[in-house]
Amino acid sequence: MKALVVYESLYGNTAEIGEAIATSLRSRGLEAEALPVPKIAPIGAAEVDLLVVGGPTHAHGMSRSSTRQTAVDDKKNTYAEPTVAPGLREWMDGLPSSAERLAAAFDTRIDKPAFLTGSAAKGIARRLKQHGYRLAVGPESFLVSMHNSLLEGEADHATAWGAELAECVTMANPD
Repeated sequence: MKALVVYESLYGNTAEIGEAIATSLRSRGLEAEALPVPKIAPIGAAEVDLLVVGGPTHAHGMSRSSTRQTAVDDKKNTYAEPTVAPGLREWMDGLPSSAERLAAAFDTRIDKPAFLTGSAAKGIARRLKQHGYRLAVGPESFLVSMHNSLLEGEADHATAWGAELAECVTMANPD
């Protein structure tokens, strides 16, 4: 079974979570790859059993061109490859319709209640469903500090979530 983890990352946190999820999926027997949105065309999602999509939460939802540029221009941002374009919004607009393939959505967001921060994962999940994907699990958030670094234990959280996803895919596609 094949899985693809696609992410947008501005400070490196979402990339780290995406890689941890892909590693977890591989350790459970799936052929899994993690890539930032600029490195894969949306059509690349057509051949996988599980599509996992993630991005940072900006201004209560998925980033926009202006919020991505703000992160890129942030002098405190040390991430070497922040996503500038395309962002997840644009990438997901090009997703081919799915015949009920499984998908999952995640985000990274500041460690505050979701009603204050919003959640990019909810918007990602909604768009996945609009393209015909069936969510394997509900949207998931991974938390970062006010200084834009992952909180302790969040990489382990991503590994556990990847294991849950692998189990869902295996149950949905028994061979």
